[in-house]
Amino acid sequence: MRLTRKSSQPTSQGGLGINRRQFLQRSGVATGGLAAAGFMGHGMMQAANAKEKTAYSDAPVETKRTICSHCSVGCGVYAEVQEGVWTKQEPAFDHPINRGAHCAKGASLREHGHSTRRLKYPMKLVDGKWQRLEWDQAIEEIGDKVLELNEQHGPDSVYWLGSAKFSNEQAYLMRKLAALWGTNNTDHQARICHSTTVAGVANTWGYGAMTNSLNDMHFSKSILFIGSNPSEAHPVAMQHILRAKERSHAQVIVVDPRFTRTAAKANKYVRLRPGSDVAYIWGLLWHIFDNGWEDQEYINQRVFGMEEVRREVAEFPPDVVERITGVSEADMYDVAKRISDNRPGCVVWCMGGTQHTTGNNNTRAYCILELALGNIGVSGGGANIFRGHDNVQGATDLGLMSHSLPGYYGLTEGAWKHWAKIWDVDYEWIKNRFDQSEYNGSLPMNSNGITVSRWVDGVLENDEDIAQRTNLKAMFYWGHAVNSQTRGPEMKKAMSQLELMVVVDPYPTVAAVMNDRTDGVYLLPAATQFETTGSVTSTNRSLQWRDQVVEPMFDSKPDHEIMYLMAKKLGFGDEFTRNYAIEDGRPVIEDVLREINAGMWTVGYTGQSPERLKEHQQNWHTFNFDTLKAEGGPANGDFYGLPWPCWGTPEFNHPGTPLLYDMSKSVKEGGLTFRARFGVEHDGEDLLADGVASEGSELNDGYPEFTADMLKDLGWWDDLTAEEKTAAEGKNWKTDLSGGIQRVAIEHGCAPFGNAKARCRVWTFPDEVPKHREPLYTSRRDLVEEYPTWDDVASFYRLPTLYRSIQEQDFSQNFPIILTSGRLVEYEGGGEETRSMSWLAELQQEMFVEINPAQANDLGIKNDDMVWVHGPEGGKVKVKAMVTPRVARDVAFMPFHFGGIYQGESLADKYPEGAQPYVLGEAANTATTYGYDIVTQMQETKCTLCRIEKASA
Repeated sequence: MRLTRKSSQPTSQGGLGINRRQFLQRSGVATGGLAAAGFMGHGMMQAANAKEKTAYSDAPVETKRTICSHCSVGCGVYAEVQEGVWTKQEPAFDHPINRGAHCAKGASLREHGHSTRRLKYPMKLVDGKWQRLEWDQAIEEIGDKVLELNEQHGPDSVYWLGSAKFSNEQAYLMRKLAALWGTNNTDHQARICHSTTVAGVANTWGYGAMTNSLNDMHFSKSILFIGSNPSEAHPVAMQHILRAKERSHAQVIVVDPRFTRTAAKANKYVRLRPGSDVAYIWGLLWHIFDNGWEDQEYINQRVFGMEEVRREVAEFPPDVVERITGVSEADMYDVAKRISDNRPGCVVWCMGGTQHTTGNNNTRAYCILELALGNIGVSGGGANIFRGHDNVQGATDLGLMSHSLPGYYGLTEGAWKHWAKIWDVDYEWIKNRFDQSEYNGSLPMNSNGITVSRWVDGVLENDEDIAQRTNLKAMFYWGHAVNSQTRGPEMKKAMSQLELMVVVDPYPTVAAVMNDRTDGVYLLPAATQFETTGSVTSTNRSLQWRDQVVEPMFDSKPDHEIMYLMAKKLGFGDEFTRNYAIEDGRPVIEDVLREINAGMWTVGYTGQSPERLKEHQQNWHTFNFDTLKAEGGPANGDFYGLPWPCWGTPEFNHPGTPLLYDMSKSVKEGGLTFRARFGVEHDGEDLLADGVASEGSELNDGYPEFTADMLKDLGWWDDLTAEEKTAAEGKNWKTDLSGGIQRVAIEHGCAPFGNAKARCRVWTFPDEVPKHREPLYTSRRDLVEEYPTWDDVASFYRLPTLYRSIQEQDFSQNFPIILTSGRLVEYEGGGEETRSMSWLAELQQEMFVEINPAQANDLGIKNDDMVWVHGPEGGKVKVKAMVTPRVARDVAFMPFHFGGIYQGESLADKYPEGAQPYVLGEAANTATTYGYDIVTQMQETKCTLCRIEKASA
């Protein structure tokens, strides 16, 4: 593939003007074409086969089945391997999710494995130069330093930052590694993409995940996108949306500050002021309540706290909403009527809704809108949350986060004892691995660790201001792009203060170069997911099995092998792998999944055995494209990927749950109620469902979660076997390791977790009912007094967190433009991997900022001019101007996939030789600012301020 510049140059000299070829590549025409070709059935499109095949070798060709490693849609891929070399790939025409479709990133997968820009062997920085190491030496040196830091500063001084790019089994092992080391200082990308979703949604109806599926959207009559741009972020998902529009005549509505490629396909586009999502949703509900369009029967039976929402919504009549959001009364009414008249309908959101200081308020507001319309628990409805990385859902479920153990069990003593039993490791031994001092009245073992969004402050804060013994001394960046995080200048400063940095990744990443260090940095080459095997959970909660396509390239090792090497060096290798066979120096992945099955009762990761997942993988063609249900074949009756919860043991043969909270099916057939997670009453009001239950339930009203005592009270105890009785005594549906409580409840038609109402009031959150609060950095000073942020918090996830003290400062005079960020179709995440693929690099060679034409004229800026974008905290980036009406006059947009240039300075010569990406650019987050969600510490990337100036020649 031809490149228009030498690979050693940091940027391209080409402009952002679009020629015909680029137009065809970048325009929405390509999206529509895929919809017409790939998703209209096999009769219209099929794989082309030449009459004769000329092979370069007579060696047999082996076809492997794998899953794309970019976004979370979960597209199937056929990889052809000859003599150990990945020679060809095809999108899987029989796969029940992508059905032969690929996006640009998916089409580049083979190059991801074979890219010459990969990190090829272990290295360390010595006097500013990269030196090659052998693996034994690297592990020995890193391990010695980590043990030294533990001796001097305790286990919390080391941060184990994991990845949404791990398989499920690797994510689980990473959390186990941190736990056995003795710290909760571990996390992954979900913290900075969907932690506010998980918290907001789970605290509304029980589980923090997508309720329906991409395929189920075929039945939607309306689809409201808010902060989501699937044409670029999830292109194959967009094909399902276009199918709904074309076949079900769905009303597609896009609410976004920017006119996106998705907006170009919509029936209705609404331009929203960044940071005003709650006010917008309340504006819709104002019209819905005013016209009586809500589903009152559904609310009465299945929803708690809607009256409090009504009172809040009454404060947002059309004139107030227009003042806050910029959306007119006519547009508000139009959208409210469209979604009310066209049910079932779903709401789709992504990071445009989550990455705010008010992110949890936003996600809860979206959920409340769907509850008011009766759209949850129905086919074609739902809260359809498109996840970013290929396994960000699974890594979250498997507990790779600082506030919980696997399965959302939390950090209580009971949770630790549960997992100690699963791991066959003495609880007291684990407890003694942790720092034994209390901080803010809690032991570190039982307190939330520092989040990935705040690791910078974990380094820079004074010891006395952190709720652990010392600040952070060492960072493992294990499959993480630091340029995807805010506050670049502070990050660079934090890196300089660490005693040890370890980057574990197939590519060196920006972490290796955006610092001024001359030593104390190690690079360990991890294998890609195509060089190992295991399961991955797509955005709809389906688990999919990946074949190993090829052996690890160069001198790379699979992540779980590196984890095992570290555990052995640090002295707990036996405890780490007690339940696994070791083959070729690494834990057997199937054994790890069986251990997950043994312990993950809360969210139903118990029925997806390796054997069942492999059976699904080998029979893609048997699953219905609309329902995801197998029609005949060995998996007959299962839903593809056994979407969690897949209750009970694998032998119970539960089919998975395709639609959460769908009471039209029995629980045994994949139906479900709302979870009784919040007790049975609050302030004297009943929290259980009123007069409704799942199809076939023997309990026809609300009921609490199942326990051993409840089975006895109902007279169902003797349905357990003798062995199950012994295991279940004194336990509940989450802690009974036999699965007997779940089995018996389901056989009587009941959901193991109870039958309750969803709640609109979350009395454990700072705002019980979501409120509009102005961003910390707001250009609307006239709204701050009326809609202020929270007071500063002294200690939150071990760190002080600022709110009011920032917002009370007026930055708007010097920084008048709202700055937001987002994705491009060509790149993914921090971009180090995708910018290292020549095919993708040719498609998008430059970092840029989108500026409205009127704003550009005011600033004297023309298209293709180089400009400085200044942030109010001192960060600045030098990028090319793209003058476009896609953004409003007071808004600027930058993609966040770039790195390798820092405030105008190229970092190209800091990469190891041969490992520099083809495309370098400024990181948008060098100019972004402080701001964190009050519940989860989600970073604010969608609404800050900036100043744009033309750069001098």
